[in-house]
Amino acid sequence: MNNISVLPLIFFVVFFTILPSTGDGQKPNSDSESTKTIKMPSPAKKSDLSIEEALLKRMSIRKYKDKPLTLTEISQLLWSAQGITNQRGFRTAPSAGALYPLEIYVVVNKTEGLSAGIYKYIPVQHELKEIESGDKLTELTDGALMQTWVENSPAVIVIAAVYERTTVKYGNRGIRYVHMEVGSAAQNIYLQALSLNIGTTFIGAFDDEEVKDVLKLADDEHPLAIMPIGKI
Repeated sequence: MNNISVLPLIFFVVFFTILPSTGDGQKPNSDSESTKTIKMPSPAKKSDLSIEEALLKRMSIRKYKDKPLTLTEISQLLWSAQGITNQRGFRTAPSAGALYPLEIYVVVNKTEGLSAGIYKYIPVQHELKEIESGDKLTELTDGALMQTWVENSPAVIVIAAVYERTTVKYGNRGIRYVHMEVGSAAQNIYLQALSLNIGTTFIGAFDDEEVKDVLKLADDEHPLAIMPIGKI
């Protein structure tokens, strides 16, 4: 009887240990994390820019106009990185085993309809969760080794990852898969930005711990890319 009664408990522990996270941001980053959420406009599914033209014109841009972005533009860019594309929960970027280790943050300074602060993208609800209020781009620039196009942009997208979501299935090779996924998400942002007349660049040189501290990342979240965005 004792062995039988233990089986449901073993199943519960094993199942929820290996169950991949949906990346919904339900784990708090800190005890003081805000619970404020912002529902974003639904993303557009068509544009006048062909994929061929977007590929032809894609380039890294580090100078931006002194104009605010809109919540609609932020919505579209975040959807391009990790948005849900069907009822099965698949996303805009491919993910090994559909485990989705990426977490997307946006650090906002000048965006219409959105106060300055740090926000986490919640793909399933297509909404933002406020992490901290206030302009944090100067602090993020310090963490990005003083690359001034970070501070001089109206907003910055940061791609982080929880490696364990992928390595629990694929072992150390899962680290490689996570990095492949970051590249896919970043290219999506590049191409989407072009259709919005927005520029961006991919930054991989930064102090990991400083960036983690600025964004209030959880211990298992690791920043992998910083992408300033702005009008061109």
